[in-house]
Amino acid sequence: MFALTSSCSYYLRHQPTDMRLGINGLSGLVRGQLHRNPASGEVFIFINRRRDKTKLLRWEETGFVLYYKRLEAGTFELPAWEKKGNGYRLTWAELAMIIEGISVQQIQRRKRFSKKVGVYQQCLV
Repeated sequence: MFALTSSCSYYLRHQPTDMRLGINGLSGLVRGQLHRNPASGEVFIFINRRRDKTKLLRWEETGFVLYYKRLEAGTFELPAWEKKGNGYRLTWAELAMIIEGISVQQIQRRKRFSKKVGVYQQCLV
């Protein structure tokens, strides 16, 4: 099924991406620059220099799915991150806000319960 949910892991490539790239080219960026396996089931997010186009690449059981969105007005706001790596891990909520045009810079997170590796903890999510 074609669905993106909170159970998926999301990785944003912070360098601008040439939107002419298809599945093979984007998979190469995932391997070479994000150092991840494109067939892992994780969702990889690419945004162009003008920040008005985005592609999401995901492996599902039988092959790759490529989502593409072009804004007719406005730009995608990207989260602030440390420039240590080539990618940034997003939550599903952050991705949804970026796509819908909600400012991610002013988000105030409330305490939520989270299950981590079999141990119950409270965390800020």
